[in-house]
Amino acid sequence: MIDTPIILMENTKQAIIDEIIAQIDLFVKENKSAKRTFIIGIDGRCGSGKTTLSKMLVAHYHANCFHMDDFYLPLDMRTRERMSQPGGNVHYERFLEEVIAPVRAGEPVIYQTYDCSTQSLKTLGTYDPKSIVIVEGAYALHPLIREHYDFKLFVTHTPECQKSRILERNGEKKLYEFELRWIPLEEFYISNCKPDAICNVLIDTSKAW
Repeated sequence: MIDTPIILMENTKQAIIDEIIAQIDLFVKENKSAKRTFIIGIDGRCGSGKTTLSKMLVAHYHANCFHMDDFYLPLDMRTRERMSQPGGNVHYERFLEEVIAPVRAGEPVIYQTYDCSTQSLKTLGTYDPKSIVIVEGAYALHPLIREHYDFKLFVTHTPECQKSRILERNGEKKLYEFELRWIPLEEFYISNCKPDAICNVLIDTSKAW
């Protein structure tokens, strides 16, 4: 049970990364079973730096990384009831079956993504077991799957910073789409499921990224 997350608000990206690695290493040393894969979950607001952070941790730990964006809910499952739930737009059932189950069993992961254009699954490759696995993306700390992580990170930034980053990264047209659709869905999920309250480390990248 996590009482209060450690909050990081460093002024440089490297300072944040160094402190996160220090916290993970300490936690692994104190808690890791030698025969059990250590799973890190990285959730957070869009544009906050989740993907950048995951890439740096993958490089440091030589870890496998799986992305929540690859588990978008298939069209035939998007009922009104499902889509009204916080974070209901993610196929958690497939994530548990295809990622968590084999990782915990020490077996290879046959990794698939949902292709919205063809409404079908596309195999991306097979990942052999590694001692550390990272799961990255919005909704990664959803209540249906959060118990499976050994260490949880939540990445955030100010609304002004979010708008500026999405505009720079995706352009004005995509920013409008984010503001109309994706940001409200994320905020609905965050306000109801409170992933920022159950993480080990809360990272504010407003100054550093």
